[in-house]
This record gives sequence, C-alpha cells and structure tokens, in this order.
Amino acid sequence: MPKVTQEYMEARRAQILDAARRCFVRDGFHSTSMQDLFAESGLSAGAVYRHFASKDEMITAIVEENMREVLNMVHTVATQRPTSSVGAMMAGVLDIVRVKTAEENIAGLSVLAWSESLRNPALADKFKHLLAQMRSDLTEVIREHQQSGTLPREVSPEGIAATLSCTLPGYILQLAMGDSQAMEDVPDALRALWPESAAS
Repeated sequence: MPKVTQEYMEARRAQILDAARRCFVRDGFHSTSMQDLFAESGLSAGAVYRHFASKDEMITAIVEENMREVLNMVHTVATQRPTSSVGAMMAGVLDIVRVKTAEENIAGLSVLAWSESLRNPALADKFKHLLAQMRSDLTEVIREHQQSGTLPREVSPEGIAATLSCTLPGYILQLAMGDSQAMEDVPDALRALWPESAAS
C-alpha cells in the first residue's frame, strides 16, 4: 500500500473544509448533517472521520481559519502601510474583505461564527483574543499618527482603535446580508474622511 504523504493529508483536509464551508453557508451550522458533509465533499465517512471526529471539530477549524485570516488582513495592512492615512489603512482591509467575500463568502462565514460563539465559550474566547490583537495593531499605528500630528491627541489611541475596529464587523455584516452594492463606496469614504494628504 503506497505511503500517504503529508501533502495528500492536507489536501484531503482542505477538501473537507471547503465542502463544509459550502454546506454551512447554504444551510447553517446546525441544519447541516454529517451525511450532507460526506455528500458535498465526495468522500466516504471513514475518510472524513479520519480528519475530523465531529461536525463541531469542523466548525471550530473553519472559525479559527476565518478569524486568523481576518486578523492577518488587519495586521498586514497595519504593519506594511504604517505611514498611510488611517482611512487608507482601514479601506485597504475592507477591500480585501470584499474580494474574499466574493471568492469564498468570508462575510457569511464570519456572521455564522459570531452567532456560534454565543453558545460556545471556547469560540467566544477566541473572538476576544482576535479583537484584542486587532485593536493592538490599530493602536500602534494610531499612536504613530498622533505623535506625528496627523491625528488629534485628545482621545487615547486605544479609544480610536476601538472605534475603528467597530467598522469592520458592520461592514462584514452588511456584506453577508447581500448589501455589497450599497457597500461599494465605503472604502472610498474612509479614504476621503482621512485623506493621504493628512498623513504626509
């Protein structure tokens, strides 16, 4: 019997999670059965259970990947464009979210994950960690802008970061609800509110 490679195992795991995402977005976490997941993935029950012992394990894996992806978006934009205006930085994050939503409905999965966290304390803790990390990244960028005089110093950088971090969930929620056309101008609005000239 040929040896199963790590690449093969990772590809199978990704295949299962891709199928699970489609099922969960279409039918929700709790209306999706394991039989639905077997059928959607095109794999046998044994092949699926080899990677995930339960549907809850799949949900946790997807939520963790989703959260890491959103956090990485914010971290990448915040660290790679620290001298950009705050508006340009946040607009860059929203642009990435919009593209990812068109490709793999990251907005829909995010909303499902948020609702799941209300009944799952472990997921709720992961979300708290994600939001804390996001605010930390934003706080550092905002502090630099305050020191350079491009943002007011009357409000703490933590307070401004918390305010800006509220923008992302609202944008994601409205994308998930199918309001992508209404949301088209939001990134440009952020750039206009905090133009590049203000950051120079």
